[in-house]
Amino acid sequence: MPACELVPGVTVLGNLAIDVIDGAPPSPGGCASFAGVALQAAGGHGRIVGLAADEDQPLFAPLLERFGPLLTILGADRTSSFRLDYSDVDHRQMSVEALGPVWGPAELDAANPNTTWVHLAPLLRTDFPASTLALLAQRGHRVAYDGQGLVRADRLGPLVVDADYPPELLADIDILKLAEDEAVIVADGAFAQGTADRLGVPEILVTFGSEGCDIYTDGSCVRVPAAWRVDGVQTTGAGDMFTSCYVANRAAGAEPVLAAKAASELVAAELDRRRGDRS
Repeated sequence: MPACELVPGVTVLGNLAIDVIDGAPPSPGGCASFAGVALQAAGGHGRIVGLAADEDQPLFAPLLERFGPLLTILGADRTSSFRLDYSDVDHRQMSVEALGPVWGPAELDAANPNTTWVHLAPLLRTDFPASTLALLAQRGHRVAYDGQGLVRADRLGPLVVDADYPPELLADIDILKLAEDEAVIVADGAFAQGTADRLGVPEILVTFGSEGCDIYTDGSCVRVPAAWRVDGVQTTGAGDMFTSCYVANRAAGAEPVLAAKAASELVAAELDRRRGDRS
């Protein structure tokens, strides 16, 4: 039974992160740092809840100023941290500098999502255990999940990706989003309809950056082209924006293809803005 009456909309849950990009000073990271743009664009009822250690919260103050009541930051015993080094805008090396907190019953109680949809944005595999997803399902939420949480191992040092996720993690997921490289790991090769059937998630998105995305539902696959191509710009957070916008549109009643088109347009516009800011 749900803890309260649920209203149409989406709540994004995830750890905030301290990102060090190309040796620059620390900057705010994690899905919660990028989802606000998506939820503002999508409209409807939305909320973001992130976890970070109290001593690190000043880093995220600009996000609170920008997104206001849309974003809530809860205290935790530690903050996720990553180092990202780009050889060019399309290629990066990533290291895990600090493991983030684990979302369990206490964290869910503190976040208290009241929306029909909850989007989980794990940075590493242990952020959201299967038992936490089961609790959300028991509360009556539909659950979207970023597939980097399937493949990113929870260990310090250079980021390790593999397919050693617990299968029960998929049991309570309604939408699974996989970037192309994550999909290859999960499928142990090319991702196709047989892989989607094996995973058993009702709705699966496989994204290909500027090439669009594939949507697997009801035993079939539809390719949705990208809105337009944006080259020569750093894309950190683009996947977070895409998925948050997609889920927000699905929560508002949009069909998958229309939700993907709206999300693609948002990301392309945001990347265009970044390119303009840089020039």
